[in-house]
Amino acid sequence: MMPILAFFIGHWLLSVFCQTFFLHRYGAHRMFTMSKGWERFFHLLTYVTQGPSYLNPRGYAILHRQHHAFSDTPKDPHSPRNYGNALTMMLDTKHRYDAYAYRREEPEARFDGGTPEWPALDRIGQNWAARIAWGGLYTAYYFHFATAWWMWLLLPAQFVMGPIHGAIVNWCGHRYGYRSFENGDDSRNTLVFDVVTLGELFQNNHHKFGMSPNFAVRWFEIDPCYQVIRILSWMRIIDLGEKPQVARYPAPAAG
Repeated sequence: MMPILAFFIGHWLLSVFCQTFFLHRYGAHRMFTMSKGWERFFHLLTYVTQGPSYLNPRGYAILHRQHHAFSDTPKDPHSPRNYGNALTMMLDTKHRYDAYAYRREEPEARFDGGTPEWPALDRIGQNWAARIAWGGLYTAYYFHFATAWWMWLLLPAQFVMGPIHGAIVNWCGHRYGYRSFENGDDSRNTLVFDVVTLGELFQNNHHKFGMSPNFAVRWFEIDPCYQVIRILSWMRIIDLGEKPQVARYPAPAAG
């Protein structure tokens, strides 16, 4: 039992860390800087940890920037207000993500640019043969270590770990919890100690302070990812003191 649970929990935490640290706080917002070498390291780590559900940094960033600009309006790419359930929301989000990740469509100029680029790795990450190969590795691990039928119920979640994290954050973070700020949208803080998504469920705080690397604001809130960011800054792997200027993705005019 322990090898399966360790694999699932470790995969969950590493995957969600890469999503919030690299794709979100760095790729979409550039809340801190890092050298090209470290950028490549975390880009590769994101691919390895997300595996079959790897999310292209550019596709992720464009959708996230649109989400901030049009939060909980009809143009929001993943607002619970526009969908009957989380599954429908994420299936529609996938179609929009694919359009940008595979460069089938181009977004407004204000939503593009400034994202980590590694064309060779992204081609592999978006390749379905590679995704299936990752799934095969996960399945082989389960064949070797699973000792009860219920353990196999965890395997499908590992195939789509990245989208599951997105569904939890985008659905719960705009439906459940408390509000510390009036942002003109439905964003909420779901958990006061967010170990499930490493700080991502402080959505109300994040929508208020979109460029702050610390998603916790009130005294009782703890953002686990920010604690890692502080350590990486102390180690000089990242730089919190020099943030490049990025678009603020203003909300659309009323009407």
